[in-house]
Amino acid sequence: MEEKNYCYKYPHPAVTSDCVIFGFDGVAIKVLLIQRGIEPYKDKWAFPGGFMQIDETVEECAKRELEEETGLKTTSVEQFYTFSDVNRDPRERVITVAHYALVRLEEVKGGDDAMSAQWFAMNEIPSLAFDHDRILRIAVNRLKERICFEPIGFELLPEIFTMSALQNLYEAILEMKFDRRNFYNKMLKLGILSEAEERPKNASRRTPIKYRFNAKKYAELKQKGFRLEF
Repeated sequence: MEEKNYCYKYPHPAVTSDCVIFGFDGVAIKVLLIQRGIEPYKDKWAFPGGFMQIDETVEECAKRELEEETGLKTTSVEQFYTFSDVNRDPRERVITVAHYALVRLEEVKGGDDAMSAQWFAMNEIPSLAFDHDRILRIAVNRLKERICFEPIGFELLPEIFTMSALQNLYEAILEMKFDRRNFYNKMLKLGILSEAEERPKNASRRTPIKYRFNAKKYAELKQKGFRLEF
């Protein structure tokens, strides 16, 4: 006998998408959290996310929930892990597919589906709902891996920035300090930076050069991949 859609005899779980959104304020990496307005874990902080609808993919779900809860529209979210512990959600059997994205802080305006959305520095993260503490740990590790194999900065820094700001970003993600001259040389050799404006002839040597990313070269390196070692 032919079975009908969604009428299988086997139990099946619900599926959600959760989004770990990273930003950078020039000094520290920040994470976007929403305060839950409903049970379970009412008033607790969590990642933007929700249940996948029957006619969408997990990626489409992630983008929709992100916009509904934070006002953030992004064309790029990346899957990084699937969490399937049997008791991770007290409501029912729920599997979540976690995504992450890198955005500029000012792109988040706030949405309607959560009590509030707020950026938190990594050393100020409150206790999180569900298993989101574990999700965050794995997301941070993935970000550290990614920064060594493809350029990161275009999504997090303003259009025009100094080399010091770029160094601050890498130091914040990798939680280490770099030799200034060594860092500058490595970044310039990659060819992904262009001087954004000409320095005045009478400018002091201490006046920092301002850069912007060479979008074409940046995209090429992201596609090809590379290994950056300090």
